[in-house]
Amino acid sequence: MVEQISSLKTCVKYKDTPVGKVPVDWKVASLGKIAHLEYGASLPDRKREKGEVPVYGSSGIAGFHSKALIDRPGIIVGRKGTVGSVNWADKNFWPIDTTYYISKKQSKEYLKWLFYFLSNHNFERLNITTGIPGLNREEAHSILVPVPPYPEQKKIADILTSMDKAIEKTIQVIEKAKELKKGLMQTLFTSGIGHKKSKKTILGKMPVEWEVKKLGQVSELKNGINFRKEQKGQRGILTIDVLNMYSSSIFIEPTSLYRVNINLMNKKDYILREGDILFVRSSVKKEGVGWACLFKPFNEQATFCGFLIRARLLKTNISPEFLTYFLRSDRVRGRLISGAGHAAITNISQNTLQDLDIVIPSFGEQKEIVKALSLIDDQIEKESNHLEQLKLLKKGLMQVLLTGKLRVTF
Repeated sequence: MVEQISSLKTCVKYKDTPVGKVPVDWKVASLGKIAHLEYGASLPDRKREKGEVPVYGSSGIAGFHSKALIDRPGIIVGRKGTVGSVNWADKNFWPIDTTYYISKKQSKEYLKWLFYFLSNHNFERLNITTGIPGLNREEAHSILVPVPPYPEQKKIADILTSMDKAIEKTIQVIEKAKELKKGLMQTLFTSGIGHKKSKKTILGKMPVEWEVKKLGQVSELKNGINFRKEQKGQRGILTIDVLNMYSSSIFIEPTSLYRVNINLMNKKDYILREGDILFVRSSVKKEGVGWACLFKPFNEQATFCGFLIRARLLKTNISPEFLTYFLRSDRVRGRLISGAGHAAITNISQNTLQDLDIVIPSFGEQKEIVKALSLIDDQIEKESNHLEQLKLLKKGLMQVLLTGKLRVTF
């Protein structure tokens, strides 16, 4: 992939066209001139449950069938529902009637290149312009396409396919690391490190040296501040919100913080301290309630909104990092979710948290458990940052390769 990218060059000569400047050896044609969008075929839901042939709807794979409608490869474009979504089929496939498709029979251009061009096109804008509920084929066929020579189409597709493979490989590494972490948490929070004897507790078997306490026995709980809509903005104290809580690491996600113009001089208990653990008190999705995050101080004071609950540890023999990892374990998550109340949104109370059983190993063992889990978190964060860089690189390459601003050698 590096060699492919390093071989890119700028074009010497361009020409003016209705889509802007393109290389002189490129043509500009309507989509309908170089390809034809065919309607997919209806397939009842009950027939999408068995087989090996992927069934594509407007949002992607919508099941599997026993036989194919179209031979591979092919492009599937959302016609209704997720309008303008673009999917690629490597295998024989069945596009349902909410989609259009393009196979080799519908175009003489290199299909993978055309897939990337369509993926980079804003169909939503076309849909809004026409006011038609769905993607109109005639309107789609009128899209102007800068068309490179066929060999260049193939090289462009090869480069972008390499990017996709690198992205997919990185995603797999992240998923494997997450699975490793999940299994390690299960082991560490039930067996610990280096123990030979276990005992039965309300939480099941665990090392005899461990204690079991209620969260309410070792921490002080407090709901966050409530404020009026007009107090929220760019002035006042930094405020942690629910959206800052769902980070992959145990620490609060510090981006996109807002401020609340409120005086907390006489309410200093609302000011967060290092080691405070926050819980999601109210969540639209039931799975999100009770999710715990650890506060790491910023370069200025911060508070937390009323949709959160803060736990401040009273004892120094408990590591906040250890407790946050424990609170994210499957066993604890299951209990918190089952104990939540559900109406329009799912809520959890201080009483539920106070009654939550937690384990307390020795402080040294807590540190060892945190070290083991944080190493995996560091790997996940590193790979996640790498993934974002790859996605940005791919986006940038699509912009320059599909317009001819950079050329490939062929």
